Formats: sequence, structure tokens, C-alpha cells
Amino acid sequence: MTPSDPLPPCSILLLAGGQGQRMGGRDKGLIEWRGEALIQHLHRLTRPLTDDLIISCNRNRERYAPLADQLVQDDEQDFPGPYAGIRAGLAVARHEFLLVMPCDAPLLDVELLKGLRQTAADHPGQPVMIRQGEQWEPLLCCIPTVHRAVFERHWQQGQRSPRQTMAELGAVALQCEAGDRRLANLNTPDLLIDITP
Repeated sequence: MTPSDPLPPCSILLLAGGQGQRMGGRDKGLIEWRGEALIQHLHRLTRPLTDDLIISCNRNRERYAPLADQLVQDDEQDFPGPYAGIRAGLAVARHEFLLVMPCDAPLLDVELLKGLRQTAADHPGQPVMIRQGEQWEPLLCCIPTVHRAVFERHWQQGQRSPRQTMAELGAVALQCEAGDRRLANLNTPDLLIDITP
């Protein structure tokens, strides 16, 4: 965060705890793209925005630790999904908002993240999700941390859809055009090769 940043402080969660099935089981955050690990691209983008950078990871913790202020991991085995990572991030977040993004979206930019934060500030108490065209993107969101208890309760009740929990909390959309290049998920080997500079 910079002194001139008018937005409320936020914690940031990078989701790197998945099984990487579409990558042959590889740890997606550590896969190289344009000469460096995917997580490095997100680290460079987010590091100036927060003093509470959280990475959710379930393996290779020694590789992620130097990039984060806090590491979290799922408390269940077998990679239970992104809800588990969001839940863990909310439990430790130090600020009023938790800005969430997946590790395989290296084309995100500051303007998009600022838009999420501004929309959250304009709608107190409501989560904000990116909507690309008509498609919601629940792993690109900003969640008021006051809702950590709701996420925990839903988890205990068997909920595994972050979108569903946020919808029940009155989520609002930050609208992006369909096909917005910044939202590309590089989650298969072909996409790593095909995405244009």
C-alpha cells in the first residue's frame, strides 16, 4: 500500500493450493511462464498493494514462504478445492477486506484489482465478484472479512461453492467484457503456450 492509496487496506490471498489436475498434477503456482513461476507474476502485481500477502498452498511451502507474509493450507487432505483456501485466508486476514485471486491468472492488472477494491468500498458489507460477460468469476473477488464466520458455517454445512456463499451475502458484480484478456486462466499446458504476449 502506498500513502496515496485512498482505498481501505486489504489483505490479499493468492490461491495456489490446488491439485493441478489439468497440469498433470503439477503445482500450478510454480510452473514457469515467460521465464518465471506463475506465482511470481502475481507476487510482483500484488506486493505493493498490501502488507498482508497470504498464499494458500498445500505443498512446496518452502518455495512459497519467501513471497508471503502468511502461508495457509487446507486442514483436510485430498485437495478439497478453492473454498478451503478462501476459508483459511479469511481466518487469518488482518484487514477489513480480503482480495482473492488464483495463481494461474498472470495477466491481471492493477486497474482490475483497484476496481474490485473500489466496488467493495462502495458496497459496504457485500462481497464483490468479477463477472466476465454473463459468467461469474468467484475466485476473483473481494470479501469483507466480517463474513469469515459465514464462510466457516457454510463449510461445516458442506458448502463448497464460493459463488453460492457470496451470492447469499448479496454479492455485487464488477463487470468485465466477455473475453477480457486480463482474466485468462493459464490452467492447461496448451494455454501456457498459446496465450499471446
